[in-house]
Amino acid sequence: MARMIFVNLPVEDVARATAFYQAVGFARNEQFSNAQGSAMQWSDTIHVMLLARDLYATFTTKKIIDPRTESGALLALSFDDRAAVDAITEAALAAGGRELHEPEDHGFMYSRAFEDPDGNGWGPFTMDVAAHAAAMAAQPA
Repeated sequence: MARMIFVNLPVEDVARATAFYQAVGFARNEQFSNAQGSAMQWSDTIHVMLLARDLYATFTTKKIIDPRTESGALLALSFDDRAAVDAITEAALAAGGRELHEPEDHGFMYSRAFEDPDGNGWGPFTMDVAAHAAAMAAQPA
């Protein structure tokens, strides 16, 4: 079995969060979804579980943060090119997300950042690994 990651996110409104994630390209896996949570699939190995806050609370004894005012994680997704980075960010904004800062272009890497309606932060990016290695090699030791 391939190694997979399941990111669990507490959300205020499962239906609203599901619609947002579908708008940016995630697919809802009906087999593992119900009114209390949506299993959202990004790829064969990357999944995001959108859990109602009361359900999420059953998995931890810790205080659940408000991601609008506190940072618990920054989640990044890689893309093949700038157009794809821009496309997911624009889809997020159109679906009710918020852009966190201006696009960043470092030559070898281009990134954007947005929050979902619950305040969870995502950083789509594209990177030319060979260009980064060449830039690092050109720097004095």
